Amino acid sequence: MDYVSALVPPVVMAAFFIGLVVTIVKSQGGPNKAKEDAAVDSALGHAEAAQQASRTEGV
Repeated sequence: MDYVSALVPPVVMAAFFIGLVVTIVKSQGGPNKAKEDAAVDSALGHAEAAQQASRTEGV
């Protein structure tokens, strides 16, 4: 019986990890992908604009 109690925690952790990976994979793409991409592009655009503005002020 000791071997069962030793194997239960890793099996439970593996099951949760597999569930997490499946959830992440399923949430990629789909109808929200365009919104997520737009949000990232917008954030990158703002960061680049701020960086260029600080360069022109510093020169």
